[in-house]
Amino acid sequence: MPPKYNIHTSPVPNRFQSITKSGVIAWEEGCLKCARCVKKECVYKVYEKRSLDTRQMLDTLDSECQDCFRCVQNCPNRLIQKGLNPTYKVLGDHYWTPEIISSLWFQAETGRIPVSGGGYGGPFSGPGFDAMWTDMSEIVRPTRDGIHGREYISTNVDLGRKLMFLELGPDGSIVSPAPPLVEIPLPVIFDILPWSPPREKINLSLLECAQSLGTFTVVRQSDLTPDLEKYLPHIIVHVDGKPENLPPELIKRLRMIEIPDSENVMAVQAMLKEENPQLVVIIRMPLNSNASERALQLTGQGAEVLHLYADEYGLEEVDQPLFIKERVKEIHLRLVEEGVRDQITLIASGGIAMAEHMAKLIICGADALTIDIPLLVAMECRVCRRCKEGIACPVEIDQVDPAWGSARIRNLMAGWHNQLLEIMGAMGMREVRRLRGEMGRAMFFEDLEKEIFATMGKRG
Repeated sequence: MPPKYNIHTSPVPNRFQSITKSGVIAWEEGCLKCARCVKKECVYKVYEKRSLDTRQMLDTLDSECQDCFRCVQNCPNRLIQKGLNPTYKVLGDHYWTPEIISSLWFQAETGRIPVSGGGYGGPFSGPGFDAMWTDMSEIVRPTRDGIHGREYISTNVDLGRKLMFLELGPDGSIVSPAPPLVEIPLPVIFDILPWSPPREKINLSLLECAQSLGTFTVVRQSDLTPDLEKYLPHIIVHVDGKPENLPPELIKRLRMIEIPDSENVMAVQAMLKEENPQLVVIIRMPLNSNASERALQLTGQGAEVLHLYADEYGLEEVDQPLFIKERVKEIHLRLVEEGVRDQITLIASGGIAMAEHMAKLIICGADALTIDIPLLVAMECRVCRRCKEGIACPVEIDQVDPAWGSARIRNLMAGWHNQLLEIMGAMGMREVRRLRGEMGRAMFFEDLEKEIFATMGKRG
C-alpha cells in the first residue's frame, strides 16, 4: 500500500490587516472615566495594541478583537458596541460572498478546516451547488477517529484516454497500444486566472505550489518565460497562439498541453502527438447546449481529455445558461449511455469556490477540476476586480513573494483535501475515482421538488 498523501502546512500570516465580519464601536462621548476602565481589563490587550494601518486606513481594533464581548457587557455606560463591519459587507459579490472569501482566507492562513461551532443556521437549498446535498450516511466514530485515523483513502486520479479492453498476442503479451496517462495525487489543477494584476510573481506562486503538491498549473503559451523552464514537469501549456509556433523541443519536454476546441482540433492533437507520443492533450471546450454532442463526437474521434469550462459564476456564456453541475451531469450521462464514458477524462471548471463544490462536481461526473479565483483569494484577493479595470491591486498581489504565495495556496489545498477526505469517509468510500458520477450519493433539490409537487392540484 502506498503511503498516505498528506499536505504539510504551517501558519502563514497575512500581509495586510484582515477584514473581519464584526467591528468595534467605542464611543468617547459620555465616558464616565471609571477608575478601572474595561478597556484596560481586556484579556487580549486589544486596546493596548490598537493602531492605524496607514496603508489601508483601517483601525486595527477590529482585527485584534477576539469577540469575547467582555468590554461590551461590562462598560457601565454601554459605550462599546459590536456591529457588522461595513467593509466586510461589500467584499466580493452575490456569488463570491464575504463568507466564502473570509473562509478561504482562514484556510490559507492556517491550513485548517473552518468550523463555526454553532451549527448551520442558513437555508437548506439555494442556487447552484447549494441545491445539491451529499450523502453522509456512513459516518462512523468521527469524533474519535477523525480523518487521519480512518482507513486509507486515495485521492489520486488519472488524466488521459483509457482502453476499454486489452488485446493479447499468442504468447499472452499485451499488444494493445497503451495511451499515455498522467496521475495526480489530488483531483485539482490550477487554471488560467480570469483576471489578475501582472502575473509574473503570481504564476511563480502557483507553480511552486503545484510542484510541491504534485499537480499542475495551466500557463498560457504567451506567458512562458525562460525562468519557468524548471517547472515544465508541472506545467500544462495552454496554446493561445499558433500551435505550429511551439518549439518541438518544448513539446517533447511537456507531459500535458491544452488546446482550444476548433474545427481542426483533432488535427492539432495529431500534430502534437507526432512530436511527442507520450504527451497528454487536453481539449478546452465551453459549456453550452451542444456540449454533450460535441463531447461525444470528440470522444469518438480519439480525444484524450476534455476541459469543460463555465464562467466564474459557474454559468454558460449563453442567453439562458445552465449551471455547471447540470451540464456536467448531462455530458457524463450521455457518454455513459453511449458506452464510452470510461474512455475519456473530463475536467470541469467554473464557479468552484469551496471544497464541497469539488466533491459535488465529481459526483456530477467530472474526473478532476481546475480552480482559479480561490487561488487569488488565498493570496488575500478581495474579489474587487479593480485589476480588471487597470486599477492597482489594493493588496498588491502582483508583488507577492512566491514562497509566501505558494505556502498560502498549499494551506488552502490542505484544507480542501481534508474536507474531501471527510466527505468520502462519511460516504464510506476509499477512492475518489469511485466518487465520479455517483449521483445516487447525492440529492438534487430540483428533482425532489418535481417529485414531491408533481401531483399537486391533480385529482385522482
